[in-house]
Amino acid sequence: MSKIKIVTDSTAGLTDEEITEYDINIIPLSVMIDDTVYTERETITNEEFYEKMKTAKGLPKTSQPPLGKFINKFDELGADGSEILSINLDSKISGTYKTACEAANLSKSNVKVIDSLTTDRSLAFQVIKAAEMSKQGKSINEIIKSVDEVRKNTKLYMGILNLDNIVKGGRLKPWAGAISNLLNIKVIVKLVNGEITVDSKGRGLKSIHKYFTQHVYPEMQEILKHKNIKSIGISYVGSTDLTNKIKDEVQAICPNIQVVMRETVPIIATYGGLGAFALMYYSE
Repeated sequence: MSKIKIVTDSTAGLTDEEITEYDINIIPLSVMIDDTVYTERETITNEEFYEKMKTAKGLPKTSQPPLGKFINKFDELGADGSEILSINLDSKISGTYKTACEAANLSKSNVKVIDSLTTDRSLAFQVIKAAEMSKQGKSINEIIKSVDEVRKNTKLYMGILNLDNIVKGGRLKPWAGAISNLLNIKVIVKLVNGEITVDSKGRGLKSIHKYFTQHVYPEMQEILKHKNIKSIGISYVGSTDLTNKIKDEVQAICPNIQVVMRETVPIIATYGGLGAFALMYYSE
């Protein structure tokens, strides 16, 4: 019997168990480190990427999937008459979403594509919701509506501890990065419903922790008065004491929810830099 099949890309912060359980199809991005090209989830893991990035001569380069990979996967999945829903990382970060849209127009299958307006575990929230509803036999329009609600109620806070990679990647002027690193400036970036803001700048790791205790944790506690926090993820670039501390504190606020903690995907690691981490959660 045909059903709605779910596709996403390798930037989604899914565990191997979730991919198997929900029958999720992954289109991989690629990353080049010192002239060697690796395919995410196929020829390099998130942990291996982190180790290679530490010793790389230059900033790794990430590449979106080729058009043909999307077309072939869409055609394959839709051969039995199934509809396909492709949920991809933020179009402001990568051209992957645009490529998926082009492939949907060229595919023989009935494909709809969603711009998740996020990435990593926040993207996984949307993908898992879609896969759960597909298993329940919901229509594609019902699924899209629920995925939109997940996106609207998802928050992502990213701590950037070293600005070198952002500077190398052209995200900041070199002089700004040099001054910031000299002053030991740490940055918190907030991503909510596709809107990115620099929410905090401070000196040292204590400024990062202070931001979470004064802003993020009270926000989560306030949300719990009216809604349920459904899922929480922490992704990181090389484990740190601070990341583990934040996990313990978040777990204390939400003792009944498992916090999924994992090494982040290469595209985020590349620009976040060593020591970067993100806390992501959604409520309904």
